[in-house]
Amino acid sequence: MGLSRGLVAIVAAVAVAGGTAWAGAGATGGGAVQDSVTRVEAYLDGIRDEPGRLREFVSGLPKGVDLHTHLSGAVPTDLLLRSAARDDLCVDTSSFVASAPPCGTGQRPARDATADTRFADEIVRAWSMRGFTPGAESGHDHFFAAFGKFGAATSHKGELLAALASRSAAQHEFALEVMLSRQSGAVQELVTKVGADTDLARLRDRLLADGAMAKIVKAARADADADIAQMRAILRCGRTDADPGCGLPLRFLLQVTRTAAPEVVFAQMLLGFELAKADKRYVGVNLVAPEDNPVALRDYRSHMRMLGYLRGLYSEAHITLHAGELVPGLAPAADLRFHIRDAVETGHAERIGHGVGIGGEDDPDGLLAEMARKHVLVEIALTSNCQILRVCGGRHPFTAYRGAGVPVALVTDDAGIEHTDMTSEYIRAIRDYGLRYTDLRTLARTALDHSFLRGRSLWRAPDDHTPAPECAGSPLGGTAPAPACRVLLKASAKARAEWRQEAAFAAFEDRYDG
Repeated sequence: MGLSRGLVAIVAAVAVAGGTAWAGAGATGGGAVQDSVTRVEAYLDGIRDEPGRLREFVSGLPKGVDLHTHLSGAVPTDLLLRSAARDDLCVDTSSFVASAPPCGTGQRPARDATADTRFADEIVRAWSMRGFTPGAESGHDHFFAAFGKFGAATSHKGELLAALASRSAAQHEFALEVMLSRQSGAVQELVTKVGADTDLARLRDRLLADGAMAKIVKAARADADADIAQMRAILRCGRTDADPGCGLPLRFLLQVTRTAAPEVVFAQMLLGFELAKADKRYVGVNLVAPEDNPVALRDYRSHMRMLGYLRGLYSEAHITLHAGELVPGLAPAADLRFHIRDAVETGHAERIGHGVGIGGEDDPDGLLAEMARKHVLVEIALTSNCQILRVCGGRHPFTAYRGAGVPVALVTDDAGIEHTDMTSEYIRAIRDYGLRYTDLRTLARTALDHSFLRGRSLWRAPDDHTPAPECAGSPLGGTAPAPACRVLLKASAKARAEWRQEAAFAAFEDRYDG
C-alpha cells in the first residue's frame, strides 16, 4: 500500500508547502509512476458499475478546487434551517419564506421544525431541489426562488464558511474560492446619492469622490475579517484538534447583481475591482442572478462594456462570468447567439460559468477555438445544468469543450440547494462520459491552475501540466524540492496548493500499488 511513502508526503506537504496536507509524495516521470497510474486506471475500469466502490474511490480522489461556489447556496439546507431556528426566524407556511420575528398570521417559528419533521421536510423541499419534480413550476424557477426563501437565514457568513471549508477539505480540495455579496445596501445608498450617468468615467469619479467608495471598501474588508474570525473559531484553527478546513487558502469573488439598475451594477463592479486592489483575499467579480431575466437580457452588452472599461483601469481583479446558462425557450433566440462570445471578447472573462448555450452561438467552432487559444476555462456544473436547464448527459456540451481543447473544471454551483458535492460531480462525469483516471487528474489540476490564487503556477504554461523549469527535476509533492523550486513555492500561493495536490495524488495512487 506504500504506507511509508504516504507518511513521508504528509511531512513534505506541511514542511514545503505549508498548511494542511492529506498525504502523498509525488514523482515526475519514470516507469514506476506510469505503472502506478496504469494500476489506478485498471482499478477504476473494474468498479465503474459498482456504485459503492466507485463512490469510495472518488471520495478519496484529490479534486483541486470548486471554482463555482455561491456561499449561501453551497451549505446544507438543514444548516440554514438550524440557523433560522436559532435566530427565532419565522417561516410562511404557504411560501416558506423566512423572515424576522415576530411571527404573524400564516407564519410559524422556524424552531417548530426541530420537533415537527413534516414541517422541516416542507421547508427543505422549498429551500432546495430535494424531491423536486417539474410541473407547473420548472426546475429553473424553483431553484432561483429558493434564494429568496432562505435569504434571512444566511446572515452568519462565518458559520457558512466554516461548513464549506470543512466539507471542502473532507472532499480533498485544496483551496476555497467563494462568491458572496458585500455591502449591497451601502452601494445602493451611494448610487442614490450620486445619481445615474451613462458616462462610465464620470460615474466612476463620482462614486470615488470624497472617499465614499473607499469607506465601503473598508467596511467590506472588515466584513471579511469578522467572517474569517468566526470561521476559524468554529473550526478550532490554531489548536491541535483543528479541522482540516483551516488549511485551505480562502479567496472571495464579489457577486454583482445583473438584474439591478445599470448604475448599481456598475457601482458593485467598481467595489469588486477596488477590493481586489486593496485586499488580496478579494480576487475578482462575477455577475449573478438569472441570465434570462428581462433586465439581465436587456443590459447584457452594457454590462460587458462596463467590465471592459474597468479591466482597462485595474489589473488586480479577475473576471469570471455566468454566461450561456441558457437554452432555447428560456430566452429569445437572438440572445443565445452572443452571450458567451461577448463575455470572452468584451467582458474579458477568464472563466465562463456554465456555458451550456455554446451550440447556439454564432460560429460556435470559431468561438471554441478562441477560448482554447486564450485558455478561457469553462466551469462545468453537470448537476445544476441537469436540474435547472434539463440539459443532461449527452445533451451537455462537456465533450464539445474537451474535444476543442477548451480547459474545463467540474463545479457544484450551489451544492446545498442541489444536494450534490464534488464527489457526486466527478461520479456523474465518470458515469456519463466514461472518464479515465488520467482525465480526472487533469480536471483537478486544471481547476487549481485556473483558480485565482495569486502567484505563478507549478506548471510551465497554462493547461500544460509539465512542471515549471524550477521544479522540473524535483519529485512533485516531495520532501526535497530543488532550491529554485522551493523559492517558487514560497512565493506563490497557487504553486503551494498545487504542490500539496501532487503529494495527495501520489498517495492516492499508492493505494493501488498492489
